[in-house]
Amino acid sequence: MDRLKVGIVFGGCSEEHPVSVKSAREVARNLDLEKYEPFYIGITKSGSWKLCDGPDANWENGNCRPAVVSPDRSVRGLLVLDQGRYDTIGLDIVLPVLHGRLGEDGAMQGLLELAGIPYAGCDVQSSALCMDKSLAYIVARSAGIATPNFWTVTANEDIDADRPTYPVFVKPARSGSSFGVSKVSRKEELLSAVETAARYDSKVLIEEAVAGSEVGCAILGNDLDLIVGEVDRMALSHGFFRIHQEENPESGSENSTPIVPADIPAESRSLVQETAMAVYRALGCRGLSRVDMFLKEDGTVVLNEVNTLPGMTSYSRYPRMMAAAGLPVSEVIDRMVSLTLTGKAGA
Repeated sequence: MDRLKVGIVFGGCSEEHPVSVKSAREVARNLDLEKYEPFYIGITKSGSWKLCDGPDANWENGNCRPAVVSPDRSVRGLLVLDQGRYDTIGLDIVLPVLHGRLGEDGAMQGLLELAGIPYAGCDVQSSALCMDKSLAYIVARSAGIATPNFWTVTANEDIDADRPTYPVFVKPARSGSSFGVSKVSRKEELLSAVETAARYDSKVLIEEAVAGSEVGCAILGNDLDLIVGEVDRMALSHGFFRIHQEENPESGSENSTPIVPADIPAESRSLVQETAMAVYRALGCRGLSRVDMFLKEDGTVVLNEVNTLPGMTSYSRYPRMMAAAGLPVSEVIDRMVSLTLTGKAGA
């Protein structure tokens, strides 16, 4: 049987470029080469596209050729520049192993829609919606799901520092991995925090802090047919979860310890999973997502954010939660492919 030709796009122009490369490396380690023929398309920080041998640490300087996904549906694959002429490589499916801006926000998904190439994960609409935390909150609230109190500002507008109930979190509305996020305890710190967030996005979210445990839930599937991973809890010694910005996250975090399965009551675990599925469906997610929430002391669950292309690194939460539910990364990949091509996760 012919192997499926799989395009694995990684890197990208966002601040999450290094995380994406690590995620792609983990996907490469767990890809069944008897089933799949991989084509690794790395995007440099400056936006150059390269067909390379794989996402190793030195991929940009290796055996690479310029290559792009063609928006021409007659190609349904890659245009590869080779010795002054373009060759074509057809693809059966693309795994966009990208995080953040221009990867997780619907832009890449739009290109793949134009190209007519099936791709894993959320579509254009749900990717864009989940990437914008304020819009995701509005939709979630309309579905009866609790969210933090919040409002949005721009860096140039007059900000009423007396308006929030402190502490608050100030964050870019459309970014990830805690880049540009600040915890603000006093009104004198608010303007500086908004300026920090505005380095990453022109739209800034000011969000009242929720007193509770940080919990998460990994989801795989479409519509009513969902596979839910084990719930995790991030035990924080101080600050907030930001492992992807630490110098050596592979050896652990300086302020957070993941507990999987979460050390919470059984009824809370069920409520977290039910809430995660409700959020997933309300926001139109498909394929996979990680839903992050807060579990308050009174047992209620509040949405934090949704990652439509969650990290797949060796220290990421999504693969850890799925592994705890009996699905290793290799099987997660198989089911992502099946969901994309057949609409079902498979056995």
